[in-house]
Amino acid sequence: MKKEIYEKYFFFFISALPISIIVGPSISLINVLVLNILFLIALFINKDFNFLKDYSVKLIIFLYLYLIFNSFISIDYEIGLKRNIGFLRVILLFFCINYYFYFYQNKKNFLKFWTIIFIILVFDVFLEKYSGSNLFGWGAYEKNGVTQIYAERVVSFFKDEPIVGAFLSGFIFVIFGNLLMNNDKKFLPVLFLMISFFAILVTGERANTIKVFIGILVFFYLADFFNVKTKISIFIIFALIISLSLSQSKYLNERYLGQLSNENTEKISKTQKILNHIDKSLYFKLYNSGYHVFKNNKIFGVGNKNYRVETCTEERYEKEKSYFCSTHPHQIYVEFLSEHGLLGTIILLSIFFFIMLKIVKEIIKTQNYLQLGAFTFVLINFIPIIPSGTFFGDFNLTIFWINFSIMIACNKNTNIFRLKK
Repeated sequence: MKKEIYEKYFFFFISALPISIIVGPSISLINVLVLNILFLIALFINKDFNFLKDYSVKLIIFLYLYLIFNSFISIDYEIGLKRNIGFLRVILLFFCINYYFYFYQNKKNFLKFWTIIFIILVFDVFLEKYSGSNLFGWGAYEKNGVTQIYAERVVSFFKDEPIVGAFLSGFIFVIFGNLLMNNDKKFLPVLFLMISFFAILVTGERANTIKVFIGILVFFYLADFFNVKTKISIFIIFALIISLSLSQSKYLNERYLGQLSNENTEKISKTQKILNHIDKSLYFKLYNSGYHVFKNNKIFGVGNKNYRVETCTEERYEKEKSYFCSTHPHQIYVEFLSEHGLLGTIILLSIFFFIMLKIVKEIIKTQNYLQLGAFTFVLINFIPIIPSGTFFGDFNLTIFWINFSIMIACNKNTNIFRLKK
């Protein structure tokens, strides 16, 4: 197969990644598997295995071996094994994206397509928020007089789940970084960032809004394209966007601030209000449950995807009153500790943080804004306390590894294929 034709296949399926995620997990899985196959064919043709010597590749292979080990110490090893074997697809995706960035000339053109998809989604979020339904008529607050399940939460193209904010947060930084690298005037990329952040804010997804805001602070701190005064001015504008949004929308005010301000008595101190809210919070119950799962399985955890087995099995649920039945504890560190124990958590975090530390040194030196954007998203996934989706679920895992792959692939000094035969 000619290199030009092969490049077109790579370009098409990498370009299609965001759309496949929007359409659903089955299409996303097929897209990733096709990219896996394309990479394996290319690897077989070129017979260049030198990339296996790269430090990040060695660490990721070790991570995969640990996950296989984790399967056999799980409460239900079949459930754990199915999930952990499936993890191979994102490792191959990581190899594939690195391969594409290293060997093909028009490697960043797919980001133009991603930008178009992203802008359409941002427009759709605003359309749904301020007209009542999106381009497809989804997201209506009421239908035939019946209040819909997510009410004023914005769902956009995801229809059945309020995760559009999570999707936007997964691509906002790589697109912003790419725009910065390809625009002499920085005003337009910053305007794009402000509008996109506002779109995430109005979805009502608190955790993603907080993560993205922290991510913006990190990005601007590490980037050198503006002086300190300009950076402060931009942060003030972001603060005004948040303040005006919350003050002008009763729903957003209630969503972001209401739970701490709606206590019945004004005599209770602010600290007591917060403590009262925490005690009643669903997330507190989940975190507390996750802590007790970890407490009962300190070294190895219960196994990947086995949190639900531990907390939802009637016998265990009755025995441990602190358990709260759920698919996962909704916080990355609690998830790692409960399902992987101390041993697995140390392995997982050590691998990711070691690679990230190497990357941030390169970012400071080269000021590669695309790399910084991908790094920023990877970093905000590890913010403590803030709720999160399950790390190993298809939606979150795919978006995380797209960013993790670009973080290493887009810089010739860190790309895993830089090692020659």
